[in-house]
Amino acid sequence: MNLDQVPWDEQQSRDEAVYRTQIDYLLKHSAFYREKLAAVGTTSAEAAGGLAKLHELPFTEKDELRASRDEQHPIGKHLAAPMNDVVRVYSTSGTTGTPSYIPLTAEDLRNWIDISTRSYGATGLAAGERMVTTYNAGPFVAGVTLDAFARIGVCHIPVGAGNTERLMTAVQLLQPTALGCTPSYAMYLAEWAAERGLDVSSSSVNKILVAGEPGGGEPEMRRRIEEAWNARVTEAMGIGDISVSLWGECSHQNGMHFSGRGLVHFELIDPETGANIPVENGAEGELVYTHLRHRAAPLLRFRSRDRVRMSVGPCQCGRTAPRVRCIGRTDDLLIVRGVNVFPSAVRDVICKTGSEVSGTISIQPKSKTVKQAPPLPVIVELARGVAPDKGLADRIRQRLRDELLVTTEVALVQFGTLPRTDYKSKLVDWSQSG
Repeated sequence: MNLDQVPWDEQQSRDEAVYRTQIDYLLKHSAFYREKLAAVGTTSAEAAGGLAKLHELPFTEKDELRASRDEQHPIGKHLAAPMNDVVRVYSTSGTTGTPSYIPLTAEDLRNWIDISTRSYGATGLAAGERMVTTYNAGPFVAGVTLDAFARIGVCHIPVGAGNTERLMTAVQLLQPTALGCTPSYAMYLAEWAAERGLDVSSSSVNKILVAGEPGGGEPEMRRRIEEAWNARVTEAMGIGDISVSLWGECSHQNGMHFSGRGLVHFELIDPETGANIPVENGAEGELVYTHLRHRAAPLLRFRSRDRVRMSVGPCQCGRTAPRVRCIGRTDDLLIVRGVNVFPSAVRDVICKTGSEVSGTISIQPKSKTVKQAPPLPVIVELARGVAPDKGLADRIRQRLRDELLVTTEVALVQFGTLPRTDYKSKLVDWSQSG
C-alpha cells in the first residue's frame, strides 16, 4: 500500500515505537533536552511514556533555541549530532538579529527531501514537466524543494526573486507548465503583465504552486490568481526548524495534506491555554511539531505559531492524512476590543467586495501592541481605473464588521499606491504606530 493511503489511525500506531526511540536519542545526545526534561522530572524514555503522554511534556519555543546559542554553541545546545555528521546547514533570514542555523545529517536531508517530494507530488507535478521558480533558496530551507523537484523528475528553471522581467521572459520562451512562488507574487505578476499588454491567461502555465505565506488558501485571492492565469492554484506550507513543505495540497484543493507522516508528529493546541485540541473536522488551533526520526537538531513539541483549520478523512485523491487551511500566524494576530483579527482574513473579506479593489491592502495599527483600540485603520487599494467612492469604503467597512466583527476605518487609495513584493507580502504596516 502507498504510504499516503495508510489509514491515519494505523499511522499513529506505527509512529509509537519511533517516537520512543527519538526520546531516548534526545536524552542521550541533546544537552538542551536533558536539562529541559529533567526540570519536569523526566530522565528516561520510559518516564516520558508514549505519544498518548506527549501532551504532558513541555513545549519548545523559538526564543529558547535562540537563548541556548553562544560562542561555544553557535547552533544551540539542541545540537544532538557531531558537526562531522552534518552535511548541510541552512539558516533563517535573521530579521530579528543573528541568523538561526539549521543543521542536517545525511539521513535528515533524505527525510526532508522525502517530505517535500510527497508535498509537491500531491499537486500533480510530474516528471517531464517544466517548472519556473522564484525562490532565492541558497541559504534557506526552501533549498530542499529544489532537491525534491529533481527527485520528482521536473525540469526546474530557477529564476530567483527580484527580477520579474527575467521570470516572465522564461515563461514566454521556455513554456513551463508550472510556476512556484508566493501568492502575493503570483498576483503581482498578473498585474505586471497586464500593464505591458501580456496575457498570462494564455501562457503555458497551468499549475501555480504557492508557499511562503498565507493567501493561497484564501478563496478570493485564489480565485483572482486562477482567473488571471487560467491555472490551478495549490499551496504548500512548512516550517524551517522542522521541515520544509510539511503540508501540500492535491488537485482537489480541499486543503493541504500532511506530508510528514512517519517522520514528524503534529498536535493541535489552543494557542492561549496550550491545551490539546482533538484533530477533527473544523477544529482550529496552533500546530505543534515533534521530530520522529531526526538526528542533527531534533525538536520536541515545537510551537509553530501557525493557526489552522483542520479537515480529516480520506480525500478523493486517496490520501488519508489530515488536511489544513492556514488561517494566519498567531504572532500576527491583532485583538480589537476582544475580537481576534488575522490580517489574511481581513484581506480575504475585502477581496470579496469584487472587481473594484486590487486585492492589495495595508493594516496600519495605531499602537505597537497586539491589542488595538477601534477603529482599526485599513488602507484598501482600488483596482486599475477605479475612482475613490465613499459608498465603496462604507460597504467594505460594513462587510468587515459583519464577517469579522471588527470595527475599521477604511481609506481607499489609487491602484499602484501600495508596495508589491516578489516574496512575502506584509499586510501589517507598523510605521504609523506610536
